[in-house]
Amino acid sequence: MDLHQLQKILDLVREHELAEFEIEHDGLRLKIRKDSAGTLMTVPATHTMEQATAAAPVAAAAPIAAPQVPGAAPVAAEDEIELAVVKSPIVGTFYRSAEPGSAAFVEIGSTVKKGQVICIIEAMKLMNEIDSEYDGEVVSVYVENGQPVQYGERLFAIKARNDV
Repeated sequence: MDLHQLQKILDLVREHELAEFEIEHDGLRLKIRKDSAGTLMTVPATHTMEQATAAAPVAAAAPIAAPQVPGAAPVAAEDEIELAVVKSPIVGTFYRSAEPGSAAFVEIGSTVKKGQVICIIEAMKLMNEIDSEYDGEVVSVYVENGQPVQYGERLFAIKARNDV
């Protein structure tokens, strides 16, 4: 990436008033973030091959206790379910379907497979398909169709299946 390309990226970040922007190109990873005063800060670029083990995954699994129902017996620790939370890998606009009026890729209760498209995020006029990293059942959708999302924002919770 040369200086001219970097300047174009900075101009686009300013023009679209992005709070944070991250790009990976030819093994070079660049992250640009505005501080609280609105000043652009460039986080030192890293080579992704060196940082591969330290990079945060797009989705993270976290044990979440099953919800308590009033009047029901308390849920034992061994009855905890593990939910995989799919997070947005980019800043953009969240869409549940390929085009307006068509059926959503997934609904609550849908069974998904690893690699299956679960939504689209539009960023800078590009439609980015977001794939599931887990086999399981969709138990929650955190974002409304057509809403803006930030990098790392929760999109879906998937009850991961371990029997696959």
